[in-house]
Amino acid sequence: MQLTLNAKGQNASVMSYLLAKNPNNIYERKQKGHYVRLFYSRFSEEETEVTIFVTPDPIELTKNSSSTYDITHYINDREFAVSSIFCSFIRTALGTALNGQPADEYKKWVDEPFDFQVDFGPIASSLSDETLYKLFTPLGFDVLIEEGEANYQFELKKRSTARFVTLTGKTTLQRVLRQLFVLIPVIDDYKHYYIDEKEIEKLERYGEGWLDDHPLKEMILKQSLRFEEVYKLIDQPAKEKHKVEEPVKKRLNDMRYEKIIETIENLPKKETIVDLGSGEGKLSVRLGFIEGVKQILAAEPSQIATKKALERFEKAAKKESFLMPERIWSSLFYYDERLAGKDVMILCEVIEHIDYERLPKIMDTIFSEYKPESLIITTPNAEYNQVYELGDSFRHTDHRFELDRKQFQEWCAERSRDYPYSFTFEGVGEIHETLGAPTQLCLFTRKEERA
Repeated sequence: MQLTLNAKGQNASVMSYLLAKNPNNIYERKQKGHYVRLFYSRFSEEETEVTIFVTPDPIELTKNSSSTYDITHYINDREFAVSSIFCSFIRTALGTALNGQPADEYKKWVDEPFDFQVDFGPIASSLSDETLYKLFTPLGFDVLIEEGEANYQFELKKRSTARFVTLTGKTTLQRVLRQLFVLIPVIDDYKHYYIDEKEIEKLERYGEGWLDDHPLKEMILKQSLRFEEVYKLIDQPAKEKHKVEEPVKKRLNDMRYEKIIETIENLPKKETIVDLGSGEGKLSVRLGFIEGVKQILAAEPSQIATKKALERFEKAAKKESFLMPERIWSSLFYYDERLAGKDVMILCEVIEHIDYERLPKIMDTIFSEYKPESLIITTPNAEYNQVYELGDSFRHTDHRFELDRKQFQEWCAERSRDYPYSFTFEGVGEIHETLGAPTQLCLFTRKEERA
């Protein structure tokens, strides 16, 4: 993941002073198991080009340090794309330019515009090219978006889903960096770090002079301040002004879990349950209170999430009639004999986090190898996103796709076509007259095999 800044014009070499980085030296620092490096590829009075890039530390890959390199990093591209994580890595290196605080004799150049070309990528985003154009063109940039080449040894897809962005326009170094530090996390559709009062102040500071007039201001704020904790830190008028769908999603989570519990309680066989992709155990802990259940497998590839789940289970264990789920380290991408032959399997808000082309193999494994009596899948209804006014954005942080009701029903029918399963559909959450419910649920039921 990298960012390149090319400045042309008289006195372009002053960039080195604005960045407080000597063009004769390579800057290298270690940040949270990654290397941050900065170097100049061009340096003259008329043109200066500097690149900052981040790479994982290969030594860390050989260490048994799950807190640094969780397995989910290998099935999730966020650690390797230009994102909020990337911004957090490079913020210290670019701090002088971001804050406009070079040595006193060079402060007069902070407000000097240059002809800039800015290249960054790869990005992994749910936003369309059209939305990306709408984010940057109002700031005075010409925008070029290119997709990476996909050089697979077998026919999977011809184009990579990763994109590279080039911006050209006349601006100051501080201004373009501040715009990038606001908009890259918006493009990423995910902020990995906790948003507190300092984050709000940073948004206000970096957005000064351009954000208030941006036609997509509300969308930018929704993406930047998406967590509920933010609204406890700002006054009521601002809270109403920047209100987003998160409180609805939190209530929807409860409704989704309740519907899954209700569905399981009505099943004839429910003694053994597998919660696939159980995460931090929010659903699994509720499964532990279902009467008649004798085994719950909380299957999750992330050791960090599994640790948090254990804390949740241990807290619930103090209550009566709680069946402690068994935490198992397991991934959907590999066959695990421990998951075979169970009464119920659950994929709660999981499939949309997986690349679409990888799902058929996973479903084939479930139906042909694991053979559960019942399979429950929940996933967002893409049509309902209109209610949340999300535009081209997906519903949540790391979704690779979202299906409308017709697409989901056709997908379920196609996946189970060669296997002895019937299926039914239900909506979960407040139903819109034309758009349906926010969540859709499919219950697959294994048919009795005749002799």
